[in-house]
Amino acid sequence: MAKLYDLLKSVNVLESWNEKDLEVTGLAYNSKSVEKGNVFVCIKGFKTDGHAYILEAVSKGASALVVEDYQEDWQDIPQFRVEDSRKALAAMSDAYYGHPSQALKTIGITATNGKTSTSFMTNAILEEHGLNTGLIGTVVVKFGDYSEPTKLTTPESLDLHHYFAQMREQNVSHVTMEVSSSALDLSRVGSVDFDIVALNNISREHIDLHGSFEEYFNCKASLIREAGPGKWAILNLDDPYSASLVEETEANVLTYSVETRDGDLVCKDLDLSSGRAKFTVEVRKPFKVGATSYEPMEFDVELSTPGYHSVYNSMAAIAAGLLNEVPVSTIQKGLKAFGGVERRFEMVFEDDFKILDDHFANYGNINVTLSTLQQMEYSNLKLVYAIRGSRGVTVNRENAEAIAEWAETLGLREVIATLSEPHVSEKDKVTEEELRVFQDVMDKAGIKVHLYRKIDDAINHAISEAEKDDVVLLAGCQGMDPGAKIALEQLSEKRPEMDEEKLFKPLKNRVAGIL
Repeated sequence: MAKLYDLLKSVNVLESWNEKDLEVTGLAYNSKSVEKGNVFVCIKGFKTDGHAYILEAVSKGASALVVEDYQEDWQDIPQFRVEDSRKALAAMSDAYYGHPSQALKTIGITATNGKTSTSFMTNAILEEHGLNTGLIGTVVVKFGDYSEPTKLTTPESLDLHHYFAQMREQNVSHVTMEVSSSALDLSRVGSVDFDIVALNNISREHIDLHGSFEEYFNCKASLIREAGPGKWAILNLDDPYSASLVEETEANVLTYSVETRDGDLVCKDLDLSSGRAKFTVEVRKPFKVGATSYEPMEFDVELSTPGYHSVYNSMAAIAAGLLNEVPVSTIQKGLKAFGGVERRFEMVFEDDFKILDDHFANYGNINVTLSTLQQMEYSNLKLVYAIRGSRGVTVNRENAEAIAEWAETLGLREVIATLSEPHVSEKDKVTEEELRVFQDVMDKAGIKVHLYRKIDDAINHAISEAEKDDVVLLAGCQGMDPGAKIALEQLSEKRPEMDEEKLFKPLKNRVAGIL
């Protein structure tokens, strides 16, 4: 319970009608979840407008409304008009739960590629140090004994502050979270007290959503630009967009680099001959965090996760570990023990042929995945690709172009494509325009497309044709989430003699696509 006026203190209320200082039982932005005594915050979304659901909210017991447009039909109910109801929801949520992120050491990581792996690596380092941690991101929200698959990379602000409150109750000390461009644009992380923020890299993604690359960059950059004095920002000097923010924040800055020697932390003597990196980290300048002072030094790192991209992710995680005063030896152990994140170049079957599972999100990510694949030895590649649904023509064209550019190098003459039915929700369905642009790029590249509406049929095509020493790559974001489970189920049917416990072991702790 809370007083309505207390919740509104940090909100810029432009006008109000029939206002009263009520006892509030909670907040809601979805009319279906309204309970008696709740304040209903009317959010204007891309596909629907919360103002249209006031009748349902009031009928379920909403006692007050936060609106962007005055509602004449509801003059008897207290209304508070604000310029941006999403910002209002974030501020009120933070106040309702008693500003919980202030009680946590909160680390926010944004990037076009690698924010999930970086978040998991950072969490692994903090757990190795014996800390009670929380993790929020694309794959899962977890803390204590609680674990739940996620629908959004970054939860809506009301849900996010509720998670923080639950973590505080369970004595979580450190939380690492992914921060998406959408979350920044839509104020989902509004009123979060970040202690450390990181921007790893920027490449073209969500252009249709944000309108331009510049707007996309500005959304990402806001996490760094809005970090205040006394906070820390981790920036990648090898990425020009991340590097450009060094002078654009009031936070203390810790930089890293892999390809140059310009960073505060530098990767040197990199060995990727086995596919899994070994390298030396050089701390090039002294800095102090809390009671810990760091002098110039060097230490070795060995990763268990494959790929060049893992080196960059680990450098950001190492920086976060140092800024949390984790001993170097603990950072080394945490990274060595970290086995990777599901659906990030994950090996889910390795017998006479291999099945790899990768989220294949965007042009940059696809290039990294296929360049890593290039270093492997195999006979033929069977690419099963889930076209990205409702992400726009630009992303789908660029993804298709990335595949086409690698086709000759990888000996790829055909692609097994799927619309991922019936395993995607409305927000991830492939539009006709997205399918058309994918097909056009493949046609121009001379790549044959086997198109299946159902993901099961597409995977069955690949599994049925796979021969000794082939690689089946299950590639795609939301549409391919259930792909590994479907593939292993099909293998189980085709090869009943196989040990099921061993076959399904890679999915034992998986969250995505299991239900």
